[in-house]
Amino acid sequence: MPVLSSPSGGPPSDDWDRVLPFQLDALGVRGRLVRLGPVLDEVIERHGYPLAVARPLAESMVLCATLATSLKYDGIFTLQLTGDGPIRLLVTDLTSDGALRGYAQFDSWKLAIALGSGNEDVPDGYIPKLFGQGRLTFTVDQGQYTERYQGVVPLEGATLADCAHTYFRQSEQLPTGIKITARRDDTGGGHRWHAASLMVQQMPEFDAGRMDVDAEQREDDWRKAVILMASATEKEMLDPALPGTTLLHRLFHQEQPRVFERRPFAARCRCSRERIDNVLRSIRREELGDLRDKTGRVSVKCEFCSTEYTYDDSDLDRVYAPAAEEADPSKSGLS
Repeated sequence: MPVLSSPSGGPPSDDWDRVLPFQLDALGVRGRLVRLGPVLDEVIERHGYPLAVARPLAESMVLCATLATSLKYDGIFTLQLTGDGPIRLLVTDLTSDGALRGYAQFDSWKLAIALGSGNEDVPDGYIPKLFGQGRLTFTVDQGQYTERYQGVVPLEGATLADCAHTYFRQSEQLPTGIKITARRDDTGGGHRWHAASLMVQQMPEFDAGRMDVDAEQREDDWRKAVILMASATEKEMLDPALPGTTLLHRLFHQEQPRVFERRPFAARCRCSRERIDNVLRSIRREELGDLRDKTGRVSVKCEFCSTEYTYDDSDLDRVYAPAAEEADPSKSGLS
């Protein structure tokens, strides 16, 4: 099995911000290893989230990338957590061409109370404490001419991986095991994030070419794959100097894992002035007062990337002109 390395001794150049698909033919199992680094730095650090919000976001982004790349779709895969706790909303999505983004909404006062004095990081089993009662939603949107798929389950479990397992159990999907971890390292120049997710999934009998294997043996093989996956340590999963292929070989060497072509991710938002124009058109112009700043201009900030779009009255004339012309054809020059 090839081992990737970096001449500088640092992380392999093609090993982070990527998914590494693999297959364990001997066990009838396929899987994904997703490791995120610079993408997380770019998305999370621009918001200045407290650590107790940033780490759940990092975990949700790596879970989103893991689940999305296990599907065949052409569009947008979205993972969303909503609850009545200190973190009200957490959203991350991935396009089929690898553009990943995310953001969170939270109540600073409630967060401080939930964490207690002197605590900054999330507690073990943070889902109930930080999200409260809520739900986990997966959405696949392939455009206006296709039916949107959505799966919704309660936020049941102590961790995000537990919640994902609840989804797979309730949705009657193939047996699936997931392990997720994320960490922020403090460096001289600031913070650096690493997150990883390891997923194994039992393949359909026909796809695995195991039609002649009895149910008891398939169950034993599946249990073995989950045990081996769970043996991965946080240090191994997040070690920037450990290639993903080496990690898989350590875990599954007896099963001789087959690895496939990596797919890269990039931190890229889809917001644009044209999109914001369309959002404003959905609001009556006389109702824009709450969006105006001290200078009287309308200001709209993208929650994903924090880009701010401002509009003075002449900009608004342009935005609302099509609506005005449609209402009064004489102004369009077509009458």
